[in-house]
Amino acid sequence: MIIDVHTHIVPEHFPLKLQRAAGDGWPFMDHGRSKPDTADMMVGGKNYRTVDDQCWSAARRISDLPDQGIDRQVISPMPRLLDYGINVNDGRDLARYLNETIAELVKSYPDRFYGLGSVPMQDVDLAVAELEGVKALGLRGVEITTNVNGVSPGDPRFLPFWREVEHLSLSVFVHGQDPTFSERLVGPPYLENAIGFPMENAFAVASIVTGGVMEECPDLRVCFSHGGGPFTMVLPRIQHLWHQNASLREAMKRPPLEYAQMLYYDDILFDNRALSYLMDMVGSSQVLIGSDYPFMSRPQLPADEFAALALSADVAEDLAWRNCLRFLGLQEP
Repeated sequence: MIIDVHTHIVPEHFPLKLQRAAGDGWPFMDHGRSKPDTADMMVGGKNYRTVDDQCWSAARRISDLPDQGIDRQVISPMPRLLDYGINVNDGRDLARYLNETIAELVKSYPDRFYGLGSVPMQDVDLAVAELEGVKALGLRGVEITTNVNGVSPGDPRFLPFWREVEHLSLSVFVHGQDPTFSERLVGPPYLENAIGFPMENAFAVASIVTGGVMEECPDLRVCFSHGGGPFTMVLPRIQHLWHQNASLREAMKRPPLEYAQMLYYDDILFDNRALSYLMDMVGSSQVLIGSDYPFMSRPQLPADEFAALALSADVAEDLAWRNCLRFLGLQEP
């Protein structure tokens, strides 16, 4: 069994915006303009992305699984839909609609799908209050982005959220989005995706490690997209300086490597040398299979990746499904 922790959904339709404060910031699906079985996802009066029925059709997703070497998917919202910039009440309503849509998909094929929902992180108290509803729907947790209107998730203001996540035994998938340094990228706009998103992941992981989140909530289950970006490349430097600097030891009661090894990371690094390094740093028990379906395809089938890395049968099973079930808080079958 191979479980893909990193897949996304866009609903086939959204409720009408009516008189919402979000105005054109409320998403709208314009169907059939490009070609059949596609829709333009309109946000702010512009086409954010043209998507097809892979985004909303359970049957299509299931039919695609064999070619990807995948048996089950963990479904979370397209990160752009985790819109922390809109009015908080509209943000709550959008999150609830996404949660209900994902829960229905999971309910229709419980042997194929697991679900992660959304909460309005722009209002921490409301996000905390919404977590009970996420759990009641049968979702395993939530997806958040690597910054909330420019603030890293390890910032102390988000501690109530992390405490409630731990209390409810929910999981959190952190996805790169909305780089806060785009003006420093030199080249075409798509570099925001190619460079900005991985760097965002690194900032987010670092904030969880240095912000004391895992010290405060040691039972949290948090997974970072795209292998946590380049964070593990700077981890040895942080580890070295922690031993030399009293202020770092005051901020982090344990060596930073220990905190990094409490977190989970998907394997979307596009080169097995980078993946091997990630597993050496944080342990193979913390790495999960991912794809970014349907927006990106894996460079290798999972089985080919296991063979290329010469993994033992036991370690391959860990990456294939055991680690993901542990991240989701589920018992092994």
